[in-house]
Amino acid sequence: MGKQKGDGGRAKARPSSSSLAASLLPSASAGVAVGFGGYVGSSRLESTLSSEESSPYLDIDSEVAQHLKRLARKDPITKLKALSSLSALLKEKSGKDIAPIIPQWAFEYKRLLLDYSREVRRATHEMMTSLVITVGRDLAPHLKSLMGPWWFSQFDSNSEVSQAAKRSLQAAFPAQEKRLDALLICATEVFIYLEENLKLTPQNLSDKAIALDELEEMHQQVISSSLLALATLLDVLVCEHFGRPGFENITAEPKHASKARAIAVSFSEKLFSDHKYFLDFLKSQSVSMRSATYSVLKSYIKNIPHVFNEGNLKIIATAILGAFQEKDPVCHSSMWDAILLLSKRFPDCWTVLNAQKTILNRFWHFLKHGCFGSQQVSYPALVLFLDVVPPKAVAADKFFQDFFNSLWAGRNEPHSSNSDHKAFFRAFKECFLWGLLNASRYFDGVDSIFHFRVALVDDILLKFLWQDYLFFGCSKGQNSQVSRMSKNPPEDGNLPSNVKKSDTLNMKYPKSYFQELGKCIVEILSAIYVLEHDLLSSFCTTFHETCLQVVQQKENLGLFSEEQIIKFLSLLEQHAIQKGEDWPLVYLVGPMLAKAFPMIKSLDSVNGIRLLSVSISVFGPRKIVRELFITDDGDQMVDSGSFLQVFKETFVPWCLDGYNHSMSSRLDLLLTLLDEECFLDQWCAVMSYAANVKHSGVEPGSLEPSHVLVLAMLLEKLRDKITKPKVGEHSTNWQGSHLDHLHHELLDSIAVAVACSFPPFGTSDARLMRALLGGSTEGNQVSFVSTNILIMIFKELLKKLVPFLGESSFTWVRDASSLLTSEAKDFRFEIGKSVNVIEMAQFALDILDGSFFCLKRIDDESSLLSSISAALFIIDWEYSMATVLDDTLDDESMKKINARLNVCKSVHVFRSKINNGFWRSLNIDNRKKLWSILIRCVTNAIFKEHNMKSDKLVSLCYSWMVEILEYISQNPYEEQNLLDQLLSGDATWPLWINPNLSTPKESDALNTENESLNIHVSGHHRFVSLIDKIISKAGLQKVVAGHVTHACPSPPEETISEVPSRAWLAAEVLCTWKWPGGNALDSFLPLLCSHAKSRNLASQQNLLDSIFDILLDGALVHGGNSSQSLFDIWPPLDDKVELIEEHFLRALVSLLVTLLKNDIWEGDKAMILFDLLVNKLFIGEAINKNCLRILPPIITVLVRTLSYRSVGSNEYGRGVDSDTSEGNQVQETIRGWLQRALLFPPLVTWQSGEDMEEWFQLVISCYPLSATGGAELFKLERNISHDERTLLLDLFRKQRHGGGIANQLPVVQVLLSQLMVISVGYCWKEFNEDDWSFVFSNLSSWIQSAVVIMEEAAENVNDAIADSPSSNNLDAIIEKLEKIVFISDPSPINNARNAILSFSLCHNILLCHGAEDSDNSNPLRTERWDRVRNRIAEGILRLFFCTGICEDIASSYGLESALVIALSRLDHFCFWELVASSVVNSSPHVKDRAVKSVEFWGLRKGPISALYAILFSSKPIAPLQYAAFVVLSADPVSQLAIFREDSASSLGADSGVDQDMNCLDLSSENVHLQGEISCMIEKLPFQLVEMDLTAQERVNVFLAWSLLLSHLSSLPSLTSQRERLVQYILDSANTVILDCIFQHIPLELCEMQDLKKKDGDLPAEVSAAATAAKHAITTGSLLFPVESLWPVDPVKLASLAGAIYGLMLCVLPAYVRGWFSDLRDRSISSLVESFTRVWCSPPLIANELSQIKKANIADDNFSLTVSKSANEVVATYTKDETKMDLIIRLPASYPLRPVDVECMRSLGISEVKQRKWLMSMMLFVRNQNGALAEAIRIWKRNFDKEFEGVEECPICYSVIHTANHSLPRLACKTCKHKFHSACLYKWFSTSHKSSCPLCQSPF
Repeated sequence: MGKQKGDGGRAKARPSSSSLAASLLPSASAGVAVGFGGYVGSSRLESTLSSEESSPYLDIDSEVAQHLKRLARKDPITKLKALSSLSALLKEKSGKDIAPIIPQWAFEYKRLLLDYSREVRRATHEMMTSLVITVGRDLAPHLKSLMGPWWFSQFDSNSEVSQAAKRSLQAAFPAQEKRLDALLICATEVFIYLEENLKLTPQNLSDKAIALDELEEMHQQVISSSLLALATLLDVLVCEHFGRPGFENITAEPKHASKARAIAVSFSEKLFSDHKYFLDFLKSQSVSMRSATYSVLKSYIKNIPHVFNEGNLKIIATAILGAFQEKDPVCHSSMWDAILLLSKRFPDCWTVLNAQKTILNRFWHFLKHGCFGSQQVSYPALVLFLDVVPPKAVAADKFFQDFFNSLWAGRNEPHSSNSDHKAFFRAFKECFLWGLLNASRYFDGVDSIFHFRVALVDDILLKFLWQDYLFFGCSKGQNSQVSRMSKNPPEDGNLPSNVKKSDTLNMKYPKSYFQELGKCIVEILSAIYVLEHDLLSSFCTTFHETCLQVVQQKENLGLFSEEQIIKFLSLLEQHAIQKGEDWPLVYLVGPMLAKAFPMIKSLDSVNGIRLLSVSISVFGPRKIVRELFITDDGDQMVDSGSFLQVFKETFVPWCLDGYNHSMSSRLDLLLTLLDEECFLDQWCAVMSYAANVKHSGVEPGSLEPSHVLVLAMLLEKLRDKITKPKVGEHSTNWQGSHLDHLHHELLDSIAVAVACSFPPFGTSDARLMRALLGGSTEGNQVSFVSTNILIMIFKELLKKLVPFLGESSFTWVRDASSLLTSEAKDFRFEIGKSVNVIEMAQFALDILDGSFFCLKRIDDESSLLSSISAALFIIDWEYSMATVLDDTLDDESMKKINARLNVCKSVHVFRSKINNGFWRSLNIDNRKKLWSILIRCVTNAIFKEHNMKSDKLVSLCYSWMVEILEYISQNPYEEQNLLDQLLSGDATWPLWINPNLSTPKESDALNTENESLNIHVSGHHRFVSLIDKIISKAGLQKVVAGHVTHACPSPPEETISEVPSRAWLAAEVLCTWKWPGGNALDSFLPLLCSHAKSRNLASQQNLLDSIFDILLDGALVHGGNSSQSLFDIWPPLDDKVELIEEHFLRALVSLLVTLLKNDIWEGDKAMILFDLLVNKLFIGEAINKNCLRILPPIITVLVRTLSYRSVGSNEYGRGVDSDTSEGNQVQETIRGWLQRALLFPPLVTWQSGEDMEEWFQLVISCYPLSATGGAELFKLERNISHDERTLLLDLFRKQRHGGGIANQLPVVQVLLSQLMVISVGYCWKEFNEDDWSFVFSNLSSWIQSAVVIMEEAAENVNDAIADSPSSNNLDAIIEKLEKIVFISDPSPINNARNAILSFSLCHNILLCHGAEDSDNSNPLRTERWDRVRNRIAEGILRLFFCTGICEDIASSYGLESALVIALSRLDHFCFWELVASSVVNSSPHVKDRAVKSVEFWGLRKGPISALYAILFSSKPIAPLQYAAFVVLSADPVSQLAIFREDSASSLGADSGVDQDMNCLDLSSENVHLQGEISCMIEKLPFQLVEMDLTAQERVNVFLAWSLLLSHLSSLPSLTSQRERLVQYILDSANTVILDCIFQHIPLELCEMQDLKKKDGDLPAEVSAAATAAKHAITTGSLLFPVESLWPVDPVKLASLAGAIYGLMLCVLPAYVRGWFSDLRDRSISSLVESFTRVWCSPPLIANELSQIKKANIADDNFSLTVSKSANEVVATYTKDETKMDLIIRLPASYPLRPVDVECMRSLGISEVKQRKWLMSMMLFVRNQNGALAEAIRIWKRNFDKEFEGVEECPICYSVIHTANHSLPRLACKTCKHKFHSACLYKWFSTSHKSSCPLCQSPF
C-alpha cells in the first residue's frame, strides 16, 4: 500500500478544472489523488520527471504494480490474467488505496484500447468499470486524459467491446446530463486524441514486434472507430440539442455547449483540411473505414456545411455522388445518407460535374446488380433519390427509361429473399407513382404531362410488370429493354414484338414473387384510377386482348395460361373490390366478358368458361349477367325475373348439353350462377333439365349413360361447394341455408332405379349413386335423397352383397349369408343363375366406398347399418383367410377363391380407411346386432373350417376377436357381453362342462352325456386355443373372473347387471389340457396363479373354489368310467401330471399342485380339502369306488403340504404339525387306511375283482418322496408316528410271508415294488436280516429283468446293423430299430425303476447315517450285503452301457438311426434318470468290473464308445450325459477314455517324479487320442466360430476339451504321461477353441470399468463365466458346469466356457499365453486381459504362491521367499563361492502376461553366465504348462546338473529342456557335443540342413 502524499504534491497535481470534473462524478473515496499533469497525449513523461516528482509512483501497492507491469506484455493471455487480477483487487480495496494507480492506469488504458485482441479490449473496459466504481470522484483530476480514449472506445468495431465501453462510461456518469457535460468539458482533449489517432500509420501504431497483417487490421480498426467517434462528436457538439445522438432526452442547453461548439468547429475545420476532406480514407480496402468515412462526411455536410466551397465541392461531389460503384453492402447505408444529404444541401453539385458519366452510369450499374445485395437499405432510398435529383440535371425521358430498365434488370439477383422481393416491388410502385405525380417537374404543358404519363404506363406497367406477370406461370420470362420512351400509346394491343426469351429462362421464382408482382400491379392501377381515369385505357385494352387470346387458344398451347388471369382477378378482389372500388368491373372485366362471351360459348373454350366462372365468383352472378345481357348503363341490379330467364334459357342448356372436354368447367359455371334469392327455382330448372324429362322418351328415373355422368359430376361439384367452400367466394350463403331444397323427387326416382338394377351396370352408375348418397367421409353427411329412399338403396346394396357371401368356398362365410338375411326384416330376393354375383358385389362395394358414412343417417331407424357393416367385416376376413391358405385345398376351390380375391381385397383396403371410432359411435342396438353376427362367424370358422392348419386358423380368429373387442365395445360391460356371447354353449361347445348361463349364480352342471369325446374334438381344441389367446391379450380377470374395472364409466341402463365369474370356462380349459400353441401347464395355470396372487379378494377365492368343485365333481363322475393307470410313487406328481389320463382328474391335480406350490392355498386350505375328500370316500357305509380311484394323486399332493419333512423345509408352504389336532386327524385317517390294507391277503395271492389295488395305491400315495440331488438323493416328505410306522412295517412283512406263492401279474409286481420303496424309506431302521434279504432279492430280480431286456435289445441292434450293408434302405433299418427298442410291456422297466429307487434309498442310508451306525448295529452294513449291492450296482451300470452301445452301433449307420435309440429313452425318462444317478454314485471298483464285463461281451462297440455315444447324443437326457462325463473323467475309465489302446499302454507306466529323465522319450508322436475326441481337439474346424452359439457341435467340442483338461489336471506333475499330453496339446491342438470360448463371454457388452464390478452389474453370460472360471481355478474341476449344462442355453454355455478357460489357465498357461499374444485386435485383447485380471488372476496367483510356499524345493544350496502382497518370489541359489538372487514377479494379469524375472544380486558369477542363467529361469517359468513351483523345481535341477558337470545344450544353453524337461543326449560324432532332441529337430527344420550347429559336419 502506498503512503499518503503531502500537500505540495497535491498542489502540483491538481489542475484548475478538476473541481468541475469532480462534480460530475459520483462520490466514492475521500482520498486525495495524484496530479493530472503526468500525461500529455498518449506519451508518459515519467522518464523526464525528477526523482522528487516521480516518487509518488513508488507508493503504489506492490501487488497492483506487479499486475500493471504485466499489462505491458505482448501475450494477450497474460494481459487478460492481469486485468482479471486487478479487477479482483479493486473490489477488495478502498478508493483511497486505488487512487494512486490512476495515472499509471491511464497510460496503460490508452495502449490497451489499441490491442489486437478484442478480449483484451473488452476486459480493459470491465477493469475500467471496476475502477470508476471504486474511486468515484477521485477520477476527476484524470478525466481529461481518459475521456479521449474513453469516447473513442464507444465506437469499437466489435459490439461486445463497444458495449463494455458504454457500460464503463455509464458507471462513471449514470445521468445522461452528466455524460454530456463531461464530454463538453473535455472536448478539446477528445479532439486532440482523435486527431492523433487519425495520424497513425500501421508502422507507428505499436512498438512491439507484431505481424504486418495484424498491424493492418489494428490500424483499420483505429481509423474507422476514430472517424465514427468524430462524426458522432460533431453531431453531439454542433447540432441543436434535439438532434444530438444519444442525448435526445436533454432539453435544456448545457452550460458549456457554446464553448464546446466553437472548439468543435475549429478542430473540425482543421481536421477537414489536414486530411484532405477524408477522401483518402474512401480509397481504403477496409469496408469499415469507407463506411465510417461516409458517416463523417455526412456529419460535416449536416453540421459544418461552410467547409464545402467552390474549390472543393467538385472533388467531394465526385467522390460522394459517384459512390454507386461501392459494392460492399455494409457501406451502403452511410453512403446513401451522404448522397441524399449532399444532393439536398448542395443541389448545384450535380452541375459542376458530368452527371451522366460520374453519377448516372454508375447508378444504373448499381441498380442492375440488385444494389449489390443491399436491397433492404437501397430500395427504400430510391424514391428519396428521385426527389433530390435536380430536374435540370437529367433528361426526363431517358432518365426514367434508364432508371426503370436498370431497376427491373436488378430484380433477378440470385439468392434474393421474400423480403427483398417485397422491398423491390414497394420501391418500384413508389418510384412509378412518383414519376406520374411529379411529371410537372419535367414538363410544362398538360399534353406533355399526359403523354409522359401514358408512356410510363405503356412502357413500364404493361411491358415490364404485366408481361412478367403473364409469363411467370409458364416458366418464360423477358428481359425487354425499351429503346426509347414512346410519347404515344401503341396502335394495337398486341404484345410487343421485342419481347424475347430471357437469358434466365429457367429462373425459378418463389411463390411470393408472383403475389407481390400482382399486388404491385393492382395497387398501381388503383392509384392511376384515382389520379386520372383515362390513363387506364391502354392497360384495359391490353387486358381485353390478353383475355381474348386466352379464350381463343387451346389448352396448354399458348404463351401463357388462364391461371394468371384468374389469379389476377383474385388479386383485384383482395386489393381493390373489397375496398369498395368498382373500376375493375367497369373498366376491365365487364367489357372484356361482353366481348368474349359469344366467343366463349361458340368455341366452348375451357379457358373462357373458367374466366367467366371466376369473374362471377368475384363480382357476383347478377352483376356479370347485367354486364353480359343488359344494355342500359345504369348501376341498378338486374331483377330476379330477368336473371332467371337468362339462367334457364341460356346457361342451363349450354352447361348441361353435350358431354365433352369442357363439361367440368361448364358445370362449375352453372353452380357459380346459383343465387341466394332464386336458388329454389334455379335448382328445379337444373334438375328438370339434367333428368332429361322433356327430352327423352324413357320413364322418369331412367337416364342415358351420358346424362348419368353429367348428373354425377354436377352433384359431386355441388357437394364440394357445400362442404369445401372456397375462401372469399362470392355469394355462398345459399350453401348452408337450402340443404332441404336439394332433395328432389327426380333424384329419388333415379337413385332407386340405379340401385335396383342388375348387371351389366353403366360405367357411371356407381359414381352417380355415390354423388347422390354422399358420406365418403365421416364429416360429409350431405345427401341428395330422402331418408326413406336412403333405406331402400342400402337394402338393395345388401341384397347384392349376400349372394357373394353365399358362393364363398369357406363354410363359415356361406353360413354368414344366412345370418345376414335373418337379421334383415322382409329380406327376400331372387337372383337368376346367369347373374354375375361378383360383378354385382363389386358394384355395391363401389357405391359403399364413397357413401358408407351416410349410413349414420339411418343408425337409429334401421338395422341395415349393422348388416352391411357385418358383410364388410366378413368379406375382409375372407380376404385375410385367403391370403394365408396353404396347399390343402383342391384346384377348383383355389380357382374360386382367386376369382373372388379382387373384391375381397378392395373391401380390405376400404375397411382399413374407416376410423375405429366409427363402429363405437353406432347405437347400442346396431352394435349388438353387429357383434352377434361377427361372433357367430368366428365360432363357425373355428368349428367348421377343416381345410386350414389349426395354428393359422386360430391366429386369424384371434385377430378377428381383437377387432370386435377394440372396434365395437364401448366399455367393459359391453366387453363382458361380447365374451358371454362368444362363450355361449351349443352342440359343439363346451365339450366337458355344461354351464347354465341363464342362472349364473347356481352351480354348474356337468355334461355327463358327452361320453364320445372324439366328436368335435378338433374344433373344440381350436376354440380353446382361441380363448387362451384372448386371455393372454385381455387378461384372465376379464375373461374368466369377469372383473370390471371400477374406474370405467357406468354402463348404460339396459346393460347394468352383475358380471358373474366363469369358473366353468377355467374348468373347461383345464380339462382340454392341450391345444394348438399351448397347454394348461405352460399357458393357463401360470396366468391363473398370477391372477390369484395379484388379487386378494373373496371373489377370487370363490372363483378358485368353484373351479375346484367343478373339477372334483367331474372327476368323481368320470373316475370309474375310464381306465386308470397305476399311481407311480416316482417321479413326484408335479412332474408327471400330464401322465394322468382322465381329463377331470388331471385338471384337478394340476390345479392343486399349482395353487399349493405357489402358496396361494396353504395348510389350512389343504386340511379343508383333505376332510372334504375323506368324507366323499364313503357314501353311508358303502365305499365310493370312483372317489377311491381318484384319491391317490390328490392325497399325495395334499399330504406333502400337510406334513413336515424329515429333512429340509416344506416346498409347498407351511404344513400342519403332527402334534396338532389337524395333524393327528391326518395320521389317524392314514392309520385307518393302513389297517384297511392289512385286511387284504398278501399281494402275491391277489385275484381280480377285489379293491385291493385301489387301497394299496391310496396307502402308497400317503408317503411321497421328493428329489433333492446331491449326496442325499431323496427326501421323505413326512415324519410318521411309531404306530403308523408299525402298521406300514406289518404291511410290508405281510408281503414277505406270502406263503411262497409267486404271482407275476404286472400290477402285483408294481404295487410290491412301490410298497418296497416306501417301506425302505420309512422303516429301514426296523428292518432285520430277513427283511433286507427280501428287499435285495426282489431288487436284483427286477433290475436283472430290465438288464436282460436291454442286453437283448443291444444284441439285436448289433445284429441288425451287422446284417445290413450300407446299400440297404435307411427307412428299413430305422423301422427295424424302432421295433427292437419298442417295449410293449413297460412293467419290467417300471419295476426296475422302483427297484433303483429303493437301491438309491439304501445308498442314502449308508451315506447319510454312517455316524449313527458306528457300532455296526445296522444289518445293512454287513459284508454279506456289500457283495449284493455291488452286483446290483453293476447291473445298473450294464443298463447304462447297453443304451450307449445301442446308440453307438446305430450311429454307424447314420444320425437318423442313432436318433431312434435316443428318442426311445424319452419314453422312460424317469427310469434313465435314476440309472444315471446310480451310475454317478457307483464305486470305482464297480465301474471297473462293469467296463470289463462289457468288453468281454464282444459286441461291435465297447464301453468307451458307448459312453461317448451317450455324452454326444443328439437327443440328450441331462442326467445320462452328466453320468457319462463323470465316468469318462474319473478312474478307472479316464485313461482309457482319453487315449487309444496303443497310446495308453505306452503311457500307462508312470515314470514318477524321481525317475531319470534321461531315459524318457517325451515326444508327442506316440500320443493318440480316442477317435471321438481327437477330431475335436486336433482337427477343430474354423467353421465352428461361425456356427450358432448353441449348436450341438460347439457343445460337443466343449465337452471334449472338458474331458481332456480334467484328465490333464488329474495327472501328477513332472510325469511322462503329463508331459507328453501337454506336448501333444501344444503340437496338435487348435487354439481356435479359445476364440470360441470368448464368443460365449460377450465382453464387448461391458466397458472396461464394468468388468471390475460385482456380478449383478455384469451381463448374465459374463457373470456366469466369471463365477465359473473362478470356481474351476479354485477346485480344479469342471463337473459343476457340466452337471447344469442341459438343457443348453447361452448362460449355461457361457458358464462352461468360463470354467474351461479357468482350468486352461491352471494347467496350460503357456498355451493360453501364446494365443493371447497372437491376438491382433487391441480392443478384444484388452477386454480379455481385463476379464482375466479381475476374475481369474487373483485366485490363480494365490494358488501359485501357495504351492511354491508348500513345495519342498529348498535345500542347503537353494532357498525360496514368497511375498503374497507383492506377488513376488525370491529364489536364492548358493554354491561354493557363487551366489545368485532372482526375483520372480507375477503380473496382475498372470498368466496372460509373462512372468518377469530379474537378477537382484550375483556373486562369483560372470556376466555371461549370469545372463544365461537369468534367461534359463525366464524360459522355464514362461514355458511351463502347469504349476509355477514345478518350473522353479526344474530350473533348480538344471543348476544342479550344470554344477555336477552335465554339459548344456549348445542351442538352448540349458541342461534341462525348458519345454519337455529332457537332458541333452544326441551327440555329434565329430565334435562330441550333446543336444536336446527337440532343439536339434527345430534347428534342422529352420535351417533346412542336417549338419551339426557347431562343427557343421553331417549329423
